[in-house]
Amino acid sequence: MRRTKQIPEVNAGSMADIAFLLLIFFLVTAVIPKDHGLNRKLPKECEGCEITLQKRNNLSIAINKNNEIMIDDKIVAISEIRNLTKSFIDNNGDGSCNYCSGANLETSSDNPTKAVVSLQADRNSSYNTFIEVQDELTKAYFELRKNYANKVLQKTIDNLTKVELQQVKNAYPFILSEAETRN
Repeated sequence: MRRTKQIPEVNAGSMADIAFLLLIFFLVTAVIPKDHGLNRKLPKECEGCEITLQKRNNLSIAINKNNEIMIDDKIVAISEIRNLTKSFIDNNGDGSCNYCSGANLETSSDNPTKAVVSLQADRNSSYNTFIEVQDELTKAYFELRKNYANKVLQKTIDNLTKVELQQVKNAYPFILSEAETRN
């Protein structure tokens, strides 16, 4: 009699169970990246609100399809936006702001409470450029508010009470107009 060699077999019956358990493990432990976005509080809808805005109180920022940034029809780098925005807002053009340290230029805003930053982005501009511009605007307002807290309230921005924080926000309100793109 001839002996046949038996080849040992691997029991694959529980292979599907193991694969399923591994799949569940990786789904549960995987980290899903968060989307970048903006933390903004949108104003309430206002019917019949007509706002008249003087041209000197409007800082116009536009992003074209080539991701070039223009402030009042001049191309600027992203690194320049913060300082240009700060000098525009803190101008004190009408002399009514006793805490402003601006140059009183006739081409910049009358008062921080009247200054409006208008941002317009082309549909073909990149989202990253838009977010970078928004970040620079936020940094500009943060620095102005921080300086106000140090100068007027003689406190750091971290040590303000809720009332003082609201006072700082009222002194430098973040008024941003995101205009629709034109074709």
